[in-house]
Amino acid sequence: MRIAFLAIALLLPSAALAQEHTKDTTDDVKKALKEKKAVLFDVREQKEWDAGHLKDAGLLPLSKLKKDVPKEELDKLIPKGSIVYLHCKAGGRCLSAAEILKKQGYDVRPLLDGYDDLLKAGFPKADK
Repeated sequence: MRIAFLAIALLLPSAALAQEHTKDTTDDVKKALKEKKAVLFDVREQKEWDAGHLKDAGLLPLSKLKKDVPKEELDKLIPKGSIVYLHCKAGGRCLSAAEILKKQGYDVRPLLDGYDDLLKAGFPKADK
């Protein structure tokens, strides 16, 4: 799936993908989360979240972000000065979500690794 996404990305004009996936490693993400320097959000939809999600992630669906979530509401979710890591299923939706949050002034770092990849990298799955 990553290959298909990357192939499509190469065909799109550069303006369409102004936001890029972070170069931060999964170890960097784990460390920042542990040290409370970052937060992690899943931008998939509620139904996907309900089927399984990461223990340390919050839910912030892309569809909700596209409806202009008030900055005051985002500020309640995102501690001031925190890095905001985003993930989805395959890395595409988190780029769109990152664009929206970046315009609000957040330090956003979308992950190329999707939900399944993050599980394989050792991120704990939430209990049901």
